[in-house]
Amino acid sequence: MPGPLQGLRVIEMAGLGPAPFAAMLLADQGAEVVRIDRPGAGGALGLDPRFDLSARGRRSLALDLKRPSAAAVLLAMVERADALIEGFRPGVMERLGLGPAPCLARNRKLVYGRMTGWGQTGPLSRRAGHDLNYIALSGALHAMGRDGEPPPVPLNLVGDYGGGALLLAFGLMCALHEARASGRGQVVDAAMCDGAVLLGTLFHGLRAAGEWHGAREANLLDGGAPFYRCYACADGRFLAVGAIEPAFYAELLRGLGLDAAEFAPQGDRARWPAWRERFAAVMATRSRDDWCAAFEGRDACVAPVLDWDEAAAHPHLRSRASHVEIDGIVQSAPAPRFDRTVAATPRPPPRPGADGEAVLRDWGVDAALVAALGREGAN
Repeated sequence: MPGPLQGLRVIEMAGLGPAPFAAMLLADQGAEVVRIDRPGAGGALGLDPRFDLSARGRRSLALDLKRPSAAAVLLAMVERADALIEGFRPGVMERLGLGPAPCLARNRKLVYGRMTGWGQTGPLSRRAGHDLNYIALSGALHAMGRDGEPPPVPLNLVGDYGGGALLLAFGLMCALHEARASGRGQVVDAAMCDGAVLLGTLFHGLRAAGEWHGAREANLLDGGAPFYRCYACADGRFLAVGAIEPAFYAELLRGLGLDAAEFAPQGDRARWPAWRERFAAVMATRSRDDWCAAFEGRDACVAPVLDWDEAAAHPHLRSRASHVEIDGIVQSAPAPRFDRTVAATPRPPPRPGADGEAVLRDWGVDAALVAALGREGAN
């Protein structure tokens, strides 16, 4: 596939969540990614594989890695790979004889990417967990939601994808860049708990400056500010307001028909609760789309809260082709954009094991290893 990563060869050990998403990001930008599935595996979360969208853009080889012939085939592929991605608990790849040591012994330039929740080391490293657990430990979850209520479940975007997949993809590219100069690969230990902590960098600075308080809905970016939160409209839909800068705040007040003198100074936190109630009462008098029309052309940082279908149909996102339709399924387009090495529309997700013969041939796996694989019935 075309794209800035054309020529990069990646082996992905099939799994769930952030590791497949990181592999998808690489495949979207032109890397050749081969997904190693278990024989008889289905799509993630029990889905038909065609709906496992984070598996798009790559081919699939099914290997039973508990069999020596299958492990030998994988090691032969490692010799020809630039990177390997795995998202198992610490120790699993080592027990299969496929940990960093044997892989780097076969290919000293290999970048070995490891995606876990708690990391490869530490007291919790071998404990089970999911996105919500990792962001809970990071401090990020505590800062979200309504005052006096339990924190919300913010989808699995902060831990799995922001702090996990994106951190892994960034780490892989850093190590691949370094390997060009040194001729040596290395292990990338990407942990979702580390990533969630990293995403909180701004807030550590605000706390140190005395500008962030422990209570929820008491701060600039957590819904405490009346000019930075979501409001219900007359039709039960919502409007997102983010008028932080004074000029945008002034436009917001004008659009709402409110007297600017009554809502000044903007940073008077003691008055924020009363102002939130007033803003909410005004917002509730008109429908979401009426408000959007009223704010059309105003730099008031006001946007409608759209559902998935509305987002795909929005004129701005349509103009940027932010969504694509692949195999009849509307989904996210590759991002970011490049002006020369433009990424192609990704291929649909593969059926697990569908590309075995072609992958083994294209990766130049020795015929004797392929024959042993067939004799053992390991694929």
